[in-house]
Amino acid sequence: MTPVHPNLLHLGFLTIPTFGLLAAIGLMLALGLSLRTAALVGLNPDRLWNAGLFAVIAAFVLSRLLLVVTNLSTFLAYPILLLMVPSLTPLGILLTAIATAIYLRTRSLPLLAALDAWAPCATLAWAFLALGHFAEGSDPGLPSSLPWAVTVPSTSLRIHPVALYVALAAAVITVILFRHLPRRRRSGDTFALVLFFTGLAQFLLTFLRQPTYSEGRLATLLDPIQWVALGMIVTAALLWQQPRRLVAHAV
Repeated sequence: MTPVHPNLLHLGFLTIPTFGLLAAIGLMLALGLSLRTAALVGLNPDRLWNAGLFAVIAAFVLSRLLLVVTNLSTFLAYPILLLMVPSLTPLGILLTAIATAIYLRTRSLPLLAALDAWAPCATLAWAFLALGHFAEGSDPGLPSSLPWAVTVPSTSLRIHPVALYVALAAAVITVILFRHLPRRRRSGDTFALVLFFTGLAQFLLTFLRQPTYSEGRLATLLDPIQWVALGMIVTAALLWQQPRRLVAHAV
């Protein structure tokens, strides 16, 4: 068995990458789910759909813009090739978050309620992205002798299918968050839960991943992904302690 299926279809000049297709499916399903979650938090579904579509487009445009700015000479020589490179970076995510927050404010959509509604949508999209990583073999695990371990192509080495673990964790978290939405007591509670569960899952699953090598004293203590995961857990704890508006159905 091999975990690598990078292209769903390759016919002449036509290539459909499996990751890209799964990512597109995940995003569309996430947007579709937002129509349901918006109603659960008392927001207009169409307005939240538009906000979600804006966030997706902003992430695409801003990530490509940063890629061009930081690799201008390469872009001038090979524009199409460079624009096909995956380019979502931490800075791109930050700029997308800022742009989306501004959009929500201009449309009078409450930030925490929108984040609550988007929480299960984000983890649903995450599940499909993880499946895409499994298909292209881009999230390798440590060696394993478990029955469900997968074989590295052209070798006899069997490793943990970490990407499948991530997809399963994301699916479970999606169900938990969706069931929590109508029961949340304060705006932001579901968003705090998604930060906590996602951070915890990423922190634990990193122990089964092949380590990411980076320089610096902090990198010798924990994997960079684990530092990000801890940041998410701490942010969730801080948010949970903050006084926030009670939702209408709270008792």
